[in-house]
Amino acid sequence: MNKTVIRMLLVLTSVGVISGGALSGVYKAAFPRIERHRLEELKRAIFVVLPDAKNYKTLEKNELKVYQGIDETGNPVGIAFEAKGNGFQGKISMMVGIDNQFEKLTGMLVLDQIETPGLGAKIAKDKFQSQFKGLSISPEITYVKNKKPEKPNEIQAITAATISSKAVVKILNRQIKEITETFKLN
Repeated sequence: MNKTVIRMLLVLTSVGVISGGALSGVYKAAFPRIERHRLEELKRAIFVVLPDAKNYKTLEKNELKVYQGIDETGNPVGIAFEAKGNGFQGKISMMVGIDNQFEKLTGMLVLDQIETPGLGAKIAKDKFQSQFKGLSISPEITYVKNKKPEKPNEIQAITAATISSKAVVKILNRQIKEITETFKLN
């Protein structure tokens, strides 16, 4: 090999090692802050989907984690849980609240999504999310297109973003079933 190629390889290797080390250092320094912000967002979301809760306790069973909301007198007001799954373009993560009887949702808040801006990203808008408050989960949540929901377990899909709406419903139904089977008291 000639000297120019060797010099170029050494320079590129040095730049790669220094850049990789710098990125690793920045990530290591930023990770605790990122994690702290994620936990703060999670806590805030619990109180959004369980509006009557003043506090909560974490319950774990069969590798599932839920947050039992508690009112000011110490009585349970419902269960909040994370629901995650695939959307049209990537993962969708939501915080969901359900009443103590496991009959109705108390709220739903999209925590993270990368759906198409202006279309599927509307799942994170209040107009879409507010449909889930008081929504019946029995027999399961469904969606309708281009008309108003007529049943207590229906939501209206976002026009031109049916795939994202359908993904939210599918994720919710799957996670609600798992949570209900694991945590519902008989």
